[in-house]
Amino acid sequence: MKPAILFLVLSLPLLAQTPPPPDLEALLSHPILEKGQPERESRAFCDTKVPRMPKLTTLDEWKTFADKTRRDALENIVFRGALAKQWRDAKTKVEWLDSIEGGAGYSIKKLRYEALPGLWIPALLYQPDKLQAKMPVHLAVNGHDGVGKAAPYKQIRCINLAKRGIASLNVEWLGMGQLRTDGFVHSRMNQLDLCGVSGLAPFYLSMSRGLDILLALPKADPARVAVSGLSGGGWQTITISSLDTRVTLANPVAGYSSFITRAEHGSDLGDSEQTPNDLATVADYTHLTAMLAGRAALLTYNAKDNCCFAADHALPPLLDAAEPVFKIYGQPERLRSHINTDPGTHNFEIDNRQALYGMVGDIFFPGDAGFSAKEMPCEIEVKTKEQLDVPLPADNLDFHQLALAAAKNLPRDPAQATREKLRELVIGPKYEALAEKAGGESRADTKAVFWRLRIGSDWTVPLTELTRGDVKGTAIVIADAGRKSAAKEVEALLSTGKRVLALDPTFIGEASMGGRTYLHALLAATVGQRALGIESAEVNAVAHWAAQTFKSTPAVHSIGPRTSLVALVAKALEPVASGRLKPSQHIEDLHGILRNNWTVSDKPEMFCFGLLEHFNVPQLQALAARQD
Repeated sequence: MKPAILFLVLSLPLLAQTPPPPDLEALLSHPILEKGQPERESRAFCDTKVPRMPKLTTLDEWKTFADKTRRDALENIVFRGALAKQWRDAKTKVEWLDSIEGGAGYSIKKLRYEALPGLWIPALLYQPDKLQAKMPVHLAVNGHDGVGKAAPYKQIRCINLAKRGIASLNVEWLGMGQLRTDGFVHSRMNQLDLCGVSGLAPFYLSMSRGLDILLALPKADPARVAVSGLSGGGWQTITISSLDTRVTLANPVAGYSSFITRAEHGSDLGDSEQTPNDLATVADYTHLTAMLAGRAALLTYNAKDNCCFAADHALPPLLDAAEPVFKIYGQPERLRSHINTDPGTHNFEIDNRQALYGMVGDIFFPGDAGFSAKEMPCEIEVKTKEQLDVPLPADNLDFHQLALAAAKNLPRDPAQATREKLRELVIGPKYEALAEKAGGESRADTKAVFWRLRIGSDWTVPLTELTRGDVKGTAIVIADAGRKSAAKEVEALLSTGKRVLALDPTFIGEASMGGRTYLHALLAATVGQRALGIESAEVNAVAHWAAQTFKSTPAVHSIGPRTSLVALVAKALEPVASGRLKPSQHIEDLHGILRNNWTVSDKPEMFCFGLLEHFNVPQLQALAARQD
């Protein structure tokens, strides 16, 4: 397989000569959109697509809805793609290793297990010394904490539960602790998505196999199974607990909010695993919370959270959704919430832990007068990271390696790379552009007209029209770094008499959302849209507008792999909308996305789910050349 190649196309000889005049750079940098407009439009675009809670009045109606939602989420989201289903169906391999001394009343057993074939998870089992006839079990998950399973607050939680007779499995999270490697960076899970394999599957399997291990313990009580975690661990908790009914008590801590809330509060916009492709076409996190009904849930949030999911905005919509369902079950008391005020920041410290112990006592040990929710001091029993390290295979797989393996022999059937299939993958809307002049300016011999283009009813994108002297044809210019970076290309085009339409599609340049651009692109993907489809549809809409307005079918010049892929997909979808494509700094092989080890945070539109499964650049070019 040939290596990834980025190559520069010098479409005009003047490109590498004299630098563009500063006046041109100033015109291209002139702001056109209102401040914050892209973020507002992204919120509005996604809000209407998030499913709301159904209006159900009977228990049977709710159970039918919840069962279907659970099946759909698992089958169509978590285990999407044939390979993800193979991972799901593989047998769990567990290797028990040595034990280390814990403290009074418990020991720590080291183990590792395969979340999927070749991907091992290190874990620690905190096991009570005195086993009851039936023993509650607890899965301890954690969030974006580089220390991982060795985080003191996590150890203390496991120790305290073990001292109360509860076996606690402390598992490492992908990308943290011992698994804190470049290949496990969460934004690389989307490399699997590109191949048509759910990048969410490894996350879910690491949790579900942890439950398998706990429930296989001698004397494990399947009626008393708890999961708890902070932040990303809170996300893990709601995800596994809502979709795996073996969990009977869930305590997510400052870990999630509704997709509607996330759109309104930028601090809540979650990483790739929290905002997976198409989840919000099946369920919102409000639904997942309500799906805990019939079991027990403690929703813990922090009053002054300095990270995300602050109590005042994150918690109320979840309670509003779940309370009626718990009442339908006749168990309103099994849904509880706790708001931490001391310290009130992003934490799972003693106040939040004691809330968990109290819930565990009420649900797992009802009527036990000897059960105390007060934390047992155990700081001296906290171990170092080195003491808790678990040996792992040197060739342990990660997201990047899994994606490279999945990409072999892709695309599957180039003969089936049809325009209809491409439209299905990118979910490309059909847009029209409505133009509004936003001013104009002349500098030296260059004239600029600033346009706001309303794209359908969804987006507004900025466009700078530039002319100099006699005009001979039209060219649209799009660049990965935004139109303000394209001065050299624009100057070369102006020098040959072209009218230049310097455009920033959504998620690019002025139409980006700052440091949160890729998170908004993920949000669009989770409600069933694709950044690649949105941007390519915008390019075609602008091309149609330009042809009608200036009586000239525009060529499309792109600078960079992102916009070049957008332009190529746009041409493949609508070959007659634009003229010749003239890309530079583009990629000639979509496998190069993987070989270059790019992430969705850098190039969000390039990770369109299943694109490489069905297409590579030659197939896209063939469609672009056909005008049938």
